[in-house]
Amino acid sequence: MQGIRYSVGVQREYSGTLGKVGNCQVGVSLTIATRHEHVPIDFALYLPESWADDEVRRKKDRVPTDLVFKTKLDLALDLITRAVEDTVPGEIVPADAAYGTSSHVRNVVRMYGLDLGVAVVSSTDVWVLDTLGRRSGAALGAQQLGTKLGQRAFRRLTWRDGPGGKLSSRFAFRRVKVAHDDGTEAGDREPLRLVMEWPEGEEKPTKFLLTSLPRRMTKKEIVRILKERWRTERAYEEFKGELGLDPFEGRSFPGWHHHISVVLCCYAFIVSEFVRHFPPSAGRQKDVSSAAFAA
Repeated sequence: MQGIRYSVGVQREYSGTLGKVGNCQVGVSLTIATRHEHVPIDFALYLPESWADDEVRRKKDRVPTDLVFKTKLDLALDLITRAVEDTVPGEIVPADAAYGTSSHVRNVVRMYGLDLGVAVVSSTDVWVLDTLGRRSGAALGAQQLGTKLGQRAFRRLTWRDGPGGKLSSRFAFRRVKVAHDDGTEAGDREPLRLVMEWPEGEEKPTKFLLTSLPRRMTKKEIVRILKERWRTERAYEEFKGELGLDPFEGRSFPGWHHHISVVLCCYAFIVSEFVRHFPPSAGRQKDVSSAAFAA
C-alpha cells in the first residue's frame, strides 16, 4: 500500500482497462491520424486534487513546483493548443463523450478553426433547426429525439470492410443547436449536425455525435471519418499489450514521463516500419527510412 500511495497521481478512478474503479494512474493523450494509421504524439499525466494539494507526496515524487491542478478537460485542451501552436497537421478533432459533451472543449476546438467529430451523451439537449436555420420546437435529449424520429428516419450506411464483412449500421442526421447553459446566447451558437446511430437489435438509438463537417460531404463520408476512432482504440490496445503501457506504474513524475516518451517513440517506429514495408499507396517509395516516417 505504501508503494501505491506514493506512485505519482494514483488514486481510485474508473479505468477502461480494468472496466471498473480501481487504483490507477490516468493520462490524457493526443493522437494524429491518417486514413491508414494512428500515432499518439503527446501525453499528460492527470494529477488529482488530492495530489496537487499534498506537498509531501509532491516532493517525494518530484512533481514540478509550478504544476497546478487541472481537470482532464483542461489537459486535453492544453494538448490541442500545443499541437496547434506547433503547427501539427490536422483538420478534425474526434473525441469520446467525456470530452465531446463539454461545450467549452467544443468551442475552443472551433476557435482554432478545427472541425468537430465528438461523441456526446444521450441526454445532451438539442434544438432541431428548420431549413432556414431557425429553432423548431422545444429542446430534446439526443436519444429522445432519435426515438421520436423512429426507425424509418434511420438509413443504413456502410463505412468500411471488416474482418467479418462490411461494417454498417443505421444513422439519422439532423441540423441542431446544442441547448446548454454556458452564458452564450442560443442565437449565436453554431449550427452543428447531430449524428444518431441505431444499431441492429437495439430498442433505441444508442450512439450520438456532434460534427461541424461541411454539408457538401456525403453522409457516408462523414460516418467513415467519425468511425475512425476505432483505430485509436486499437493503438492503445497495442500500447498496453505490446509496449508495456498497461502494467507500468510510474513511481515519480519524471519517471512516468520518461516511460511514456519511450513508449511513444517505440510505437512511432513500429508504425513507420509497417508503412515503409506496406505502403498504403503504390506511389510511396519503399526505401524511405523509418526515421522520416516517424518524424
